[in-house]
Amino acid sequence: MARPTLLAVSHGTNDTAGASAIAGLVEAVAARLPDVEVRAAFVDVQEPEAVDALAAVDGPVVVVPLLLSSGFHVHHDLHGMVKNRADAVVAAPLGPDPRLAAVLAERLPPASALPVILTVAGSRDPRSLTDAEGMAAVLREHLGRPVELAYLAAREPDLPTALTEHPDADVATYLLARGYFFDLAERQAAGRRLALPLLDGGAVPEMLVDIVVSRYEETSALLP
Repeated sequence: MARPTLLAVSHGTNDTAGASAIAGLVEAVAARLPDVEVRAAFVDVQEPEAVDALAAVDGPVVVVPLLLSSGFHVHHDLHGMVKNRADAVVAAPLGPDPRLAAVLAERLPPASALPVILTVAGSRDPRSLTDAEGMAAVLREHLGRPVELAYLAAREPDLPTALTEHPDADVATYLLARGYFFDLAERQAAGRRLALPLLDGGAVPEMLVDIVVSRYEETSALLP
């Protein structure tokens, strides 16, 4: 019997490097799951749109958000599009997760004891705030260093304020890949130590693949 299709849904970006990096993650997941059909879709900017991609799947499907936290796209877009389909289910987003903390730590300067500003995209959805604070706590435990949050949109403190309050801090970008928010972080942190996103354009971190696969495996068990 065929296993459920994995529909990997990311936000979408106009940034060529960012789009390529996320496509590489989807390809790595497909290679890890040779008995599963893996398809990519997007909630904005790129095509196919998630709702159209879901409609094109014949049979059971697990929608895995390639998004770092809960929020409007997860709970409105993705859960909304499966509500009338009994053979489709949405997995949890990628974060917070200790494996993300390990990848973030690899992006930071080695052997540093300085504080870290964890810079997130930001959302007005209260569930995203809980996830951001949870990821900061996980990273704090992993590093054994002070970790402060900063937001690139919707919430305070913003990154310039956090940099003023913590002038010696390293800046970790809690972003999946290059795009609008990473460009904004680069501008706001000009001249400062700014770590690359989780997908930095090199080899896809195995731990990111692990998270996507585990979200798929855990959630496919919920299908009737």
